[in-house]
Amino acid sequence: MFFTVPGLRNSDETHWQSQWEKRSPNQFQRIQQEDWAHPDSETWVNQIEKTLDPYASEEIVPIGHSVGCAAIVHWWNTFQKPVRAAMLVAPSDVERDDYPAYITGFSPMPLVKLPFPTLVVASTDDHVVSLSRASYFAQCWGAEWHVVENGGHLESKSGFGSWPEGWELLHHLVSLTESINYGN
Repeated sequence: MFFTVPGLRNSDETHWQSQWEKRSPNQFQRIQQEDWAHPDSETWVNQIEKTLDPYASEEIVPIGHSVGCAAIVHWWNTFQKPVRAAMLVAPSDVERDDYPAYITGFSPMPLVKLPFPTLVVASTDDHVVSLSRASYFAQCWGAEWHVVENGGHLESKSGFGSWPEGWELLHHLVSLTESINYGN
């Protein structure tokens, strides 16, 4: 099961996360947050745990965008529950000096190796995270790395509606997990 974890203000109807949910509604579920306009790490992490808790580890593939990526990494750091794989797209740099003050509790970013296959996708011209910083996150998390040229923040405003390349990247990531024994 794929679980989308949007960032600030949720993902609009034309965002690739929303498009993927529409494309495969039985395979995708959005993790809903009470307050999309004022992300709070503790609240968001607890909502991720509440949503994922009923599922077996080998069933879970979280797909984050922006601060949703930080929420996924904080969730893992807090609850230490493995998942099948994770896709982290345009991870917010929550430690930037100019990071919005109304997004709280996500700094510092956990920089620990994630014990499951992870893919970080970043753009060469994202205004929320520099390419070098996104690359550093990927290295620390032990993640595969994919760069999109001039993709902005990899959102609908940047022209990423259905995002077929991302769909292929996700399914390639999941195919790499077919032989993993989850011990369940």
